[in-house]
Amino acid sequence: MTTLSRDLMGPCLAPAGSVVAIGAFDGLHRGHQALLAEVRIRAQALEATPAVISFEPLPRAFFSREPVPRLSSLREKLAGFAAAGMARVLLLRFNAALTSLSAEDFVRRVLVERLAAREVWVGEDFRFGHKRAGDVALLERMGVELGFGVRVMPPVLLEGTRVSATRVRALLAAGEFTGAAPLLGRPFVIDGRVERGNQLGRTLGFPTANIHLRGRASPVQGIFAVRVGLGDAPCSWPGVASLGLRPTVNQVAQPLLEVHLFDFEGDLYGRRMAVEFVAKLRDEQKFDDLTALTSQMHADARLARELLGMNPRLAEA
Repeated sequence: MTTLSRDLMGPCLAPAGSVVAIGAFDGLHRGHQALLAEVRIRAQALEATPAVISFEPLPRAFFSREPVPRLSSLREKLAGFAAAGMARVLLLRFNAALTSLSAEDFVRRVLVERLAAREVWVGEDFRFGHKRAGDVALLERMGVELGFGVRVMPPVLLEGTRVSATRVRALLAAGEFTGAAPLLGRPFVIDGRVERGNQLGRTLGFPTANIHLRGRASPVQGIFAVRVGLGDAPCSWPGVASLGLRPTVNQVAQPLLEVHLFDFEGDLYGRRMAVEFVAKLRDEQKFDDLTALTSQMHADARLARELLGMNPRLAEA
């Protein structure tokens, strides 16, 4: 069972000591998975608590003036920590107060007082504390003083390429879903709860299930062939999806994921839906009128059915 805490200060979360991983962990790709696996193994060996420190919002998003694409939602990240066997998650609020905390105070207050760290696991380029003054060398010096070890996780390579969130984002933005999946260790998925829309798609012959991203910037935009999972079901239902601002009709301020499930009948409102992106069909574009938009939607459906191994002529039925 995983216990979530948000506060910088408070009682010790691991009285028996902990083995701690620190990072943003966006996407929980295979490099992250390898790091958390090491933490779990070491915690078992030391009879300590496996723990992870992460941050919301993501540090790079806090400092950026532009929306920063995310590979995973907070819900997905927390589910990944639980699946990795992390008993304690300290999800710190990345704000002005945290950024003003010196690296030395972070070590004493968070690693020692809050988590009673016995080992701390980080990546080789890990930096922390006010103005990123803390690094692995500082951690190691303070570990000798305060009684914890420091372990640096080497980069995880896949076919000679370093696994990184930056690399995954670039592949997804280019529509290279088959290239991104091995780095993630799974297909790229966005999940959320279906909400009511203006039902325009229904009048055009393409009823859609709508998922609002709630301000989350996505690394993908455009029109896609997808597979969908409802509730806890695997992503197997074929469909076509649009993720963007809907420039032709009723343009929205925040990106909206609209999914049309092929040959589906039923009410999806309020249900959780996981959308697996299989192939990018095209970029989002603005059409002159609804007739042109509808014609393109039929073409998109034919191509999506073909890419998903279905009969494309059924799109005309």
